[in-house]
Amino acid sequence: MSEFKDFLNEQLKEDEFRKEYDALQPEFDIIRAIVEARTSQNLTQKELAERTGINQADISKLENGTRNPSLKLLKRLADGMGMDLKLSFVPKKHM
Repeated sequence: MSEFKDFLNEQLKEDEFRKEYDALQPEFDIIRAIVEARTSQNLTQKELAERTGINQADISKLENGTRNPSLKLLKRLADGMGMDLKLSFVPKKHM
């Protein structure tokens, strides 16, 4: 296991850290979905920018987590990749 994973697992044992980490999970999921969708089509950020009219720098900010996307922006990204945007609400896991 990597040093980072070891460190993360240790930190997740602390309640306060785990709550903050869990609160960010939806943002991580969106970032991961954007990157995976783009890379699954072998698209660069520049190519996706050309398809969507979204500035490449803004796509980079979305993918590195420094900008939160609106639903309208997510739809434009999906359209640019020939995909439909699908959001869902799922029950919380109770511990």
